[in-house]
Amino acid sequence: MTHRLAGKIAVLSGGASGMGVTHTRRLIREGARVISFDLNEGAGPDLVDELGEDKLLFLRGDVRKAEDWERVVAAGRQRFGIPNVLINNAGISPLQSLEKVSEEDYRRVIDINQVGTFLGMRALVPSLREAGGGSVINIASTAALVAFADLFPYVASKWAVRGMTKAAALELARDGVRVNAICPGDTDTPMIRAIADTPSGALPPTDDLPFKRWAQPEEISAAVVFLASDESSYMSGGELVIDGAYTAQ
Repeated sequence: MTHRLAGKIAVLSGGASGMGVTHTRRLIREGARVISFDLNEGAGPDLVDELGEDKLLFLRGDVRKAEDWERVVAAGRQRFGIPNVLINNAGISPLQSLEKVSEEDYRRVIDINQVGTFLGMRALVPSLREAGGGSVINIASTAALVAFADLFPYVASKWAVRGMTKAAALELARDGVRVNAICPGDTDTPMIRAIADTPSGALPPTDDLPFKRWAQPEEISAAVVFLASDESSYMSGGELVIDGAYTAQ
């Protein structure tokens, strides 16, 4: 059986819950080894038991702290070797409007979603260069393409992630490092169910979605695998929009 990600060593933030769990399983199934970290342990230890210590290293860490990124990269290099893939997956999406969001809450969203992505890219550049090239995958959102009411800090952070992706792609092209963003639409994750705040945690109506359904995390993970693999060897500075035609309206 041919594994699409054989030889890939990936660092993944936000790996203990939501899409991070699905990404981890899919990356490993395709042959990668994964260094995953999250501020909360969540499903991290159970995933190690499920997938094996020879394939997954899970650590606690805060994407807002440069020293945590450096510690994670160092531990990953010691366990598996030089990382050649980065997935900036950690993020939060609270319902907050321009008028009502506090400065503290605004800065928290920016620090996790935007600054965390910056720190991750900066921390991994030396390893990616040493590896002779690699792939950076920033998980953005359709909120990096269009605006949504009552998600002011989230929209601001994701437009920034999209811009940083393009700037980094230009800077790192000479090193053979590709940098792309994935822009998922409404995806069935615990975070989105919490935002929806519907009875019993059910998903809200899908009448405004062309496909009349929400995306499943596995559909986003398929794009992560593609961008991590050599199949996307000439793709950089772009974004894969996975929204069931929502932004085409």
